[in-house]
Amino acid sequence: MGYLKWIEIEESAPDWNLRQLRSCSKNEGILFCAVVKSNAYGHGVNEITSLLPSADWFAVNSLDEGLELRLCGIKKPILLLGHVLLERLTEALDADLRLTVYNIETLEKLKMVLHKGVKYRVHVKIETGTGRQGLLPENVPDFIRRASRIEGLEIEGLSTHFANIEDTLNHEYAEEQLRVFTEVIEAVREMGVSPSVIHTACTAATILFPETHFNMLRTGIGLYGLWPSRETFLSAQSNDTPVPDLRPVLSWKTRIAQIKELPAGSYIGYGCTYRTSRRTRLGVLPVGYGDGYDRRCGNSAHVLVRGKRAPLLGRVCMNLIMIDLTDIPDAYLEDTAVLLGRDRNEEITAEMMADWAGTINYETLTRISPFLPRIIVRGE
Repeated sequence: MGYLKWIEIEESAPDWNLRQLRSCSKNEGILFCAVVKSNAYGHGVNEITSLLPSADWFAVNSLDEGLELRLCGIKKPILLLGHVLLERLTEALDADLRLTVYNIETLEKLKMVLHKGVKYRVHVKIETGTGRQGLLPENVPDFIRRASRIEGLEIEGLSTHFANIEDTLNHEYAEEQLRVFTEVIEAVREMGVSPSVIHTACTAATILFPETHFNMLRTGIGLYGLWPSRETFLSAQSNDTPVPDLRPVLSWKTRIAQIKELPAGSYIGYGCTYRTSRRTRLGVLPVGYGDGYDRRCGNSAHVLVRGKRAPLLGRVCMNLIMIDLTDIPDAYLEDTAVLLGRDRNEEITAEMMADWAGTINYETLTRISPFLPRIIVRGE
């Protein structure tokens, strides 16, 4: 491969993870909605969707993401999770993209642009305690009435999202959100409206709370072989149900662009934040925060070269990082360096990178530049 830096996607892992997550539910015929927003959490949306034949639906955040999936030949249902500009609603209609709705203005615009004789399906988002998108429960009846009066508009789905299900071992808040959502479902049904797709279950809910499954799972991070948090993993281990075997999908690699010897007492990088204490064999890697490698990893991270750990020295630059190769004498120019992933018996996980940067695995992956080539590889 003629690349200085690239992403490898393990061919069988995405669909393996999907099937592992689906097996967490005992609901017969349950649908699986694969969340592939933000370039499939940094993995590459074109590559990931091609590796998910078991997905029933796909979900993205924006209209443009949905249109991209249609251009890639995706014919399965696509749910838009974010807001679509009123002036662009006709694009969503023409591409048969399901909208998530919660604004009266969206309904009024849909009334004006819906094609006569054509049915269009929407999903109503309920705010149950996350404090962001969605209708407050007390506003749901009026919204449903307005939507029901629009000719050709079908309320296909009801959904909500949990605020505190991943980062805690105490799930009382999530249970209260579920209680509120269940009450809304009943109220909507009493109005004579029966949405056919009810979905609340993110990865953590899919694994931990069968009562949230309804008839569609809507999961993201688990598809990519990662746990939402340590707390989710610990909670799963303490449950009676089997713990899914999630397999990381992504590896991030680069090549050594230069090797040189520096004397003891040499400063490395901007701000002179690192000074060598011995004669040091320095490796320069052509990757930096411009590629999504977090600047906060400076002086704390390491990479893998020939199956050994090489510490990162100095600050992360826009396009370069520097590593200590003193204890890896057999490393050579253009040798592969693993930024994220496995090399022989050593591994750098997304959780490790997140800890170095003081963030979460979601952000670590999603910030990887979409301009880096994604290569689909077959696992060993």
